[in-house]
Amino acid sequence: MPILLSEADVKALVRMDDLIESMEAALSEFSAREVSQPLRTVLQVGPQKSFFGVMPAAMPSRGALGAKLVTVYASNLERGLPSHFATIVLLDPETGGLQALVDGRYITEARTAAVSAVSVKHLAKKDAGVLALIGSGVQARSHLEAIDRVRSLGEVRVWSRTAEHCDTFVKEMEPHTSAELHRAPSAEEAVRGADIVVLATAAREPVVRNDWIGDGAHICAVGACRPDQREMDAALVARSLLYVDSREGALAEAGDIVLAIRDGAITASHISGELGELVAGKGAQRESDRQVTVFKSLGMAVEDVAAAHLAFTRATLAGRGTVFTL
Repeated sequence: MPILLSEADVKALVRMDDLIESMEAALSEFSAREVSQPLRTVLQVGPQKSFFGVMPAAMPSRGALGAKLVTVYASNLERGLPSHFATIVLLDPETGGLQALVDGRYITEARTAAVSAVSVKHLAKKDAGVLALIGSGVQARSHLEAIDRVRSLGEVRVWSRTAEHCDTFVKEMEPHTSAELHRAPSAEEAVRGADIVVLATAAREPVVRNDWIGDGAHICAVGACRPDQREMDAALVARSLLYVDSREGALAEAGDIVLAIRDGAITASHISGELGELVAGKGAQRESDRQVTVFKSLGMAVEDVAAAHLAFTRATLAGRGTVFTL
């Protein structure tokens, strides 16, 4: 009988440390081509140009098969609703039968940050201690939690276009980190001198420019997920040692890269590799503490299926979840 796992179930069953470990393995499996994952299918919906995506994946080593259905409605924020909703469907790889329906909103939030933490682990300077968060929404929260686990943070600067949101973020997150946490007066002042920069915005045009970024910084760019959107200018992308989650996905959907190629700042060969290759000990490593590194994240189905399967496995052992029939 299939089970339903709510967001509360998933949060109780899977912690951030678990996700960082699981995502590191999933990335390695993906880059070793040990999984099956096509490019996601994305439909544009309605006059506000919202998005509906379908993201399937099969992971034989885990006995995991499933798909995430995800929507991105920016207009939801005006209604007091999350901009992203997601449901993950898990199927029995032996029979194709339904195993579980898993709430994917938290998984999407947390696995994205966990993957960024993997990039920080492998690309950021070992002594990186100053984090700049551009954006103050759920991704900023999860990224602070995740990155705090792989680097010893002493200072966290946060900036978004709405000062009130930044102040709320600082108030809510101060109890959850030992780092000094404060609102920066501008994006430029947030990132200048920062060792790690997280770009987690809904921007369509660059919010961070190359000449603001100091030598040695590592950037996690997670916000722009369509080919006509970007958070960094082309000069910053060209300056960096550039890693992606998926080459195929990045060249099709990552506006930070697609638009830099269009502008003539880089070619496709500027992508140094996939993060999973770096996890496996392949690909170019950071050469010095002065080199700028970038991880451009789009998010992948294998991340969602791996996280949901981990929650499902633990739920089965713990007797958690709601059994249902169709």
